[in-house]
Amino acid sequence: MNYEKIVEKYPEANFLQLSGYKKMNELLGRKVLSLEFEEDGYALAVVRDAKRGRYLEIPCGPLIDWKNKKLVANVFKKIAEVAEEEKCVFVRIRPQLVANEENLAILESLGLKKSPMHLAAEHTVIIDLKKSEEELLAGMRRQTRYEVRRAEKLGITVEKGNSEEIFKEFHQIQVKTAKRQNFVPPDLKTLLAEREAFGKNAEIYVAKTSEGEKIAYGLIVKEGKEGDYYEAASTDLNRKLPGAYALLWQAMRDLKKDGYERFNLWGIAPANQPNHRYAGVTTFKTGFGGGVVEFVPAHDLIISKVKYLKDFVVETIRKKKRHL
Repeated sequence: MNYEKIVEKYPEANFLQLSGYKKMNELLGRKVLSLEFEEDGYALAVVRDAKRGRYLEIPCGPLIDWKNKKLVANVFKKIAEVAEEEKCVFVRIRPQLVANEENLAILESLGLKKSPMHLAAEHTVIIDLKKSEEELLAGMRRQTRYEVRRAEKLGITVEKGNSEEIFKEFHQIQVKTAKRQNFVPPDLKTLLAEREAFGKNAEIYVAKTSEGEKIAYGLIVKEGKEGDYYEAASTDLNRKLPGAYALLWQAMRDLKKDGYERFNLWGIAPANQPNHRYAGVTTFKTGFGGGVVEFVPAHDLIISKVKYLKDFVVETIRKKKRHL
């Protein structure tokens, strides 16, 4: 598979449709399918074995010409055939399509049903790294810019690394962060698989005080034209020191220097949902400027209606409990 060719034709592609994610899932023992369609269409599909039913997951894909109705119909016919061959109950997709009436109508015309669960940062902030550093700073909220500069005055530094030790340290801090903020973190096995699969394209950033005390952590994953603020963690020091601000600003500058075109801050709360689990980080992330992007929500292509109903009920209840 020529992933460079995919990125060239589909610049919106991020790591969830590229080689690192394929390898990561294979390291975790999952079956991964590289589906090729006519006119250079493509989808990376992961077979998920859940207790309530097997399903096929296509995050941030498929990568196709969505304006070509005949092509789209043929692609989804093939996807359905593959799902049946894999004995899947349904296919869950979340394409790289902005949420508007036209794109939602396309999914509806294909017979897809809105999923009870989200998939791959449907609401997010994306920063244009083609701008100069001066423009990036100027685009920030005034308070965010103040915190970035305060971090510099306080002597807060940011380091990054890819060692197994730093990934294990990140996991320990994230477990504690998750208890404070009530979210489910990835397990260590998943984090180490990401490290092995993405190599230097997955790095842990750490913000420290001038005395070397750890304040904030961030897992930055990069592939294609995009860098992603994929996971985060913090110590109690982050409540009073601008460690996370210093971390994101350093990541922005590093990605820009390395030629990446955009920085996806990976997940904010939808508008008018103050109880959403991402509500606490939304003000922080939107302060860095960029544009708030709402992709179409995850949709399901139902293969087995009877078995799918059970899954739909379970996931709907889970969504409410997790404030998603």
